[in-house]
Amino acid sequence: MAKRFSKLTRPAMRTLPAKQSISEHGITFRRDASGDGVFSVNVMVDRRRIHRVIGRESDGVTRQQAEDFIAIARTDARRDRLELPDGRKTPLAFREAAVKYVEKLKEEGGKNIRAKDRQLRQHLVPFFGTSPLGQIASFDIERYKRARTRAGAAPATVNRELAVLSQLLNKAVEWGWIKSKSAKINRFKEENGRIVYLTKGQCADLLAAAAQDQNENVHAFVMVGLHTSMRHSEILAIRRDNTNPGRRVIWIPRAKAGPREQPITGALADYLETRMQMLPPGCPWLFPSPASREGHVHTIRKAFRRSAERAGLDPDQITPHTLRHTAVTHLVQAGVDLPTVQRISGHKTLAMVARYAHQNGAHIQAAMDKLGQRIETTDAGKVVGLNVKKLP
Repeated sequence: MAKRFSKLTRPAMRTLPAKQSISEHGITFRRDASGDGVFSVNVMVDRRRIHRVIGRESDGVTRQQAEDFIAIARTDARRDRLELPDGRKTPLAFREAAVKYVEKLKEEGGKNIRAKDRQLRQHLVPFFGTSPLGQIASFDIERYKRARTRAGAAPATVNRELAVLSQLLNKAVEWGWIKSKSAKINRFKEENGRIVYLTKGQCADLLAAAAQDQNENVHAFVMVGLHTSMRHSEILAIRRDNTNPGRRVIWIPRAKAGPREQPITGALADYLETRMQMLPPGCPWLFPSPASREGHVHTIRKAFRRSAERAGLDPDQITPHTLRHTAVTHLVQAGVDLPTVQRISGHKTLAMVARYAHQNGAHIQAAMDKLGQRIETTDAGKVVGLNVKKLP
């Protein structure tokens, strides 16, 4: 049945003064300063607000076209409802899906749940909000990428967030929340450039600078990072009862590549014994934060940036993850074999560790000097350890 209009009539629109508007049944007609009329719609369809400018009176747009737009939007919504999984009457909103996704991952024993939950709450949910999960298009994802890069996020950071979004959509299909994945996700190309790490002197400078910071957690964070090669999130989530200075290990139950026992240096073992004695009685975390939902610190980037600047380092180049690069690079340069480095760092593959082997040629040259010492030519026809017959 067609709606009856008592305010948005032709005579009312014709006599409407400039800069005034009339609204009825979700349609607004506004007379702009030039005298031209503009039609727009603002309606709720399946819990989703649709706000569109339909067009100008001078271009031949009429109230009927605005009515037709609303009718088409509602028809499309009814069609979408027919394609919903059994039991649902309205499309699943992204915000709701994000909560259900994290809960299901916990039930299934998924990996990196805390990091995924944080990426959803801080970035993905605020952007996609109440958008229907099954209607997120490639265009929406490109808008997200553009918004995040404009906010200063690095391509690698955005790619990690897109990976969470991709898994959420794939799981939504697997769990029957949506019929199919509606968007193709194109990630940024990441540069495999030189790995940035700290020299011995820079390590000492950063530790000294962190000790002066107002955030007492940052010095402990730098100590653990340099003496273990642990990841940012792994360090901040260390539990007191998973720390064993006597055995010189830290148990990481939710590491990126699976649970692992993290070896630590003797210096760090002594440091952690002292730190744990200074924690409040009954405190379960090495980096506690009463204001946090989980009870521990989630990020230390601001304090780390201040410490890097105080140490005379470039805070745009030296980040919390640089500590991991530094520890792994120094292990390689010390001549530790790559499988052992992998065991310490928790990298998933040996190829990922091999990237660090080229960071400084000094240890490689030292190895070649040792080879030269063993295979040393004594004369034109004889090599130590090997007799060579001259060819006729």
